Amino acid sequence: MAENNNQLNIELDEQTGQGTYANLAVISHSSSEFILDFVRIMPGVPKSKVQSRIILTPEHAKRLLFALQDNIQKYESNFGQIQVQTSKIPMNFGGNTVKA
Repeated sequence: MAENNNQLNIELDEQTGQGTYANLAVISHSSSEFILDFVRIMPGVPKSKVQSRIILTPEHAKRLLFALQDNIQKYESNFGQIQVQTSKIPMNFGGNTVKA
């Protein structure tokens, strides 16, 4: 049997492993890159901050799309259909209205 030499050794330090919560993603692109800004919007706070920015080549953005589609399909086969609101996402969380 052939040995697999395509393994990656990926390190995840403790701080990064804690993750960063975001409840909004803003996606933009140019001819050479896609930019994903992850934002945390909090109730009653009129200003939000980008928590993390990821910059991808168009090819890697498409690979991310495929990976997300695959993982969502696997999730839904285990836990059921994910419900998505088709109306405008509320930005007030039941509190003061946030203005962009």
